[in-house]
Amino acid sequence: MAHDPITPLIACSACFSDHGLRLDAERLGLEETGVCPNCNTIDSKKLTKGVLLKLAYRFFVWGSLHRCEYGAAPRIQFNEHQKTSIGLSPWLVSDVKLFESLLSIGFFPYGPRLWMIGEVEPLKELQNRCTRKNIVNRILHDYPTRNVGPEHHFYRIRKEPSNPAKPSEYDSPPNSAIGKGRFDSTNFPVLYASPDLQVCMHECRVTAEDDLYVATLTPNTSLRLLDLSVLLRDEHGTEFESLDMAVHMLFLAGKHSYEITREIATAAYTSEFDGVIYPSYFSLLRLGVMPFETTYGISHRRISQYQEYEQEKSIPNLAIFGRPIEQSRLSLQCVNRLIVRRVDYDFHFGPV
Repeated sequence: MAHDPITPLIACSACFSDHGLRLDAERLGLEETGVCPNCNTIDSKKLTKGVLLKLAYRFFVWGSLHRCEYGAAPRIQFNEHQKTSIGLSPWLVSDVKLFESLLSIGFFPYGPRLWMIGEVEPLKELQNRCTRKNIVNRILHDYPTRNVGPEHHFYRIRKEPSNPAKPSEYDSPPNSAIGKGRFDSTNFPVLYASPDLQVCMHECRVTAEDDLYVATLTPNTSLRLLDLSVLLRDEHGTEFESLDMAVHMLFLAGKHSYEITREIATAAYTSEFDGVIYPSYFSLLRLGVMPFETTYGISHRRISQYQEYEQEKSIPNLAIFGRPIEQSRLSLQCVNRLIVRRVDYDFHFGPV
């Protein structure tokens, strides 16, 4: 990263005692020669005020993120109006004092707005079997229909298929193996695929020992799909009443949400959809972005200038009902063996 000479350097990566914080500072810092104005170290990554603020946010706010059954919120926040009131590990005391001194900020326990931890009325109604149907009907009405035709292609990965070149190996699983995924249920097979091959690999939980094959699939005719991956932009009210927020949280939740998504799928099938487009559970991991970002407690999904960015956080997957290869709704264009050559983890740190 190039340094604007007008912006002063105020610290460096060597200023920190906490090893994780120091490594994060090295990743964010600038390649600048000269002496650190704070600790006089020469061979270190230099930090401006802007980079130091980014480091504080990444380590203390994102690094303290707590996931709930639905939603998530950081345990720590900071601003220039409060003094530090969080408990600190001994190895963080001097580092926090450095942030306080250079940025004039304090760190404090964060009490999130309750929508961030799942207090969203449509989401609560989805969890209640007595009220679920009304919200499912709203989803079918409010979310757009997308037609996906032969000009599109997407991928499906299989581990150790018995006959890798056989098209049926890449169709929906046999009846003995269904009922374990996000949309499939007993007697309701679903083919899962994605236009993003890396997301496919995440979804399949591949390992170095797996013998992997990937099929490239194309619709034979236009498929009518319910698109749940879009951000609903024209809602009225707050996050607490937001259907968009409810569906967003639903697809970032784990297996406890599958009962709800399966009911959405069967309702979509009854309404003559061929399947659904939905945001991958691994979207945020694929892109390396923080979930449920806010400004003054307001979701960025509700702020117009952030909505395009929020939409780009959603990587779409496809769930196609029935056995679309056997039913000639999908064609297998080719099959390739997939070789996992390298795995590279990206990460950062947070406080204890």
